[in-house]
Amino acid sequence: MADMEYEKSPQAYGSHQAPAHYQPGEGCLTTVVRVPVRIVVLLVVVPVRMLWDLLVVCGVALDRVLLRPACRALVRLYESVLAPLALFLGKALFVWPWVVLWRYVVVPVVTYGLVVPVVWVYRQLLTPLGHGIAWLVENLLLAPARWLHRRLLIPVGHGIAAVLGRLGNALFVWPWVLLWRYVVVPVVTYGLVVPVVWVYRQLLTPLGHGIAWLLSVTGRGIAAVCRGVWVAVVWLVVTLLVTPVAWVYRRILAPVGREIADAFAFAWRIAGYLSHAVGMALKWLARNLVGRPVRWFYQVVCTPVGHALRDGIWRPAKKAAVEAGRAARGALRSARETVRQARREAWRALVGGPPATVPGEPVARQARRLGDTQQTRTVPGAAAEPEISLHKQG
Repeated sequence: MADMEYEKSPQAYGSHQAPAHYQPGEGCLTTVVRVPVRIVVLLVVVPVRMLWDLLVVCGVALDRVLLRPACRALVRLYESVLAPLALFLGKALFVWPWVVLWRYVVVPVVTYGLVVPVVWVYRQLLTPLGHGIAWLVENLLLAPARWLHRRLLIPVGHGIAAVLGRLGNALFVWPWVLLWRYVVVPVVTYGLVVPVVWVYRQLLTPLGHGIAWLLSVTGRGIAAVCRGVWVAVVWLVVTLLVTPVAWVYRRILAPVGREIADAFAFAWRIAGYLSHAVGMALKWLARNLVGRPVRWFYQVVCTPVGHALRDGIWRPAKKAAVEAGRAARGALRSARETVRQARREAWRALVGGPPATVPGEPVARQARRLGDTQQTRTVPGAAAEPEISLHKQG
């Protein structure tokens, strides 16, 4: 049956001869050297991988056991102690002294020593004096000056300006206009512009066209020569440099680099498996040699002893302390009530007041009426009775 299936699905010629991991560019030498290279790399990488895994495990344990609790403790210390202390010291040293100085020294001194006198001087002296000076200047100086300017200076100025304008035009404008229009423009137009335009159209333009045609022909020839030289140089560089370098890279460097990378990856995986196995063995040994005895000692010895201490010593001591605290609080409460009652009696003896009432009984307060002129004596701290208006008295 197997022979029939084999005959039904024949394989291509030469496919059974290639190795499993065959890649283009490999040869027999690469396949033969692969196993020794991987063995050597494995011997070099295994200690490095085991040391790396050991460092990772130690780092994780150190972070979990020491660094995180220490960071949390430092954060709590900073938030609970250092930050409030620094804030209080900063305010006490740099804020409150300046606030007190500003509020109780600078503001009163500036207000009553400078602002108030300056305002008084401005209101009582400078304002009336300024109003008087302004009135004098307005009536004795500005009004006559405005009348003189309006009645005398403006008409005279207009006449002088008109005469000077006409004289200036006759002396400085009209001669230059006539010189530009009838002398300079004709001379420049027919003596310079027309000859220059004729020379440009009849001589320079044909000469420039000829020079441009000659340069274009010469440039095409030079470009053809340069193109041929460039093609030759490119062919030489590709033939003598690029092709050998590509062959060396494809046949030697790429297979060697690929084999070294594969060897390092294979060795790193194998070293990981070995390191994991060693770690599991160490974990099993630690659990059986240290963890289980410690757990047995905790469950068999420490737990009963702790329960006995808790039930025999801690709970009775806690109960006795709670009872003592309750008794002390009751004694302090009764002492405070006695002191408060004695203070009330002493106050009544000194200033008088309503008779003492039994604690817990309501006291009927007398309402005050509007219009009563009799002075009523009130106890300090007592609330006032509600008032009754005159039309509700009947």
